[in-house]
Amino acid sequence: MEKRGQAATEFIMTYGWAILVVIVAIGALAYFGVLSPDQFLPEKCFFPPGLACIDYKITTTQTQIFIQNTMGYDITLTKINLSDKSNCVYSGTYNLVNGNNHLFTVTCSAGTSGTKFKSDIRVTYTSQASNVTHVKIGNIIAKVE
Repeated sequence: MEKRGQAATEFIMTYGWAILVVIVAIGALAYFGVLSPDQFLPEKCFFPPGLACIDYKITTTQTQIFIQNTMGYDITLTKINLSDKSNCVYSGTYNLVNGNNHLFTVTCSAGTSGTKFKSDIRVTYTSQASNVTHVKIGNIIAKVE
């Protein structure tokens, strides 16, 4: 009777140590960022219909975005804000004719070179036909150059 209890205890202890080693290994990989899903996300720049992100570049000191107007009417862009950074704001007015695009530069720190940058982009614009202000929210995920 005692031998069966000892065998069961040794069986549980052996598997317990193996499971503990696996948990420690997974914890170490997660700690050092090997299992971070942000590293595997593809680069993208996306806006809802009406605005298009043609191209983009993110450096350690600025974010450049080519925005195209596809609304069917002319608009005036008044503000571009990267939502995760309060100081990342392009303020000014630019008349963007329907079908045209323009390079907008937002100057701020985007992180260190080689890391992934992820942010929402809030574009505030006014319709030139109605003078009504609207906000479109897109997002960008890219590697900092």
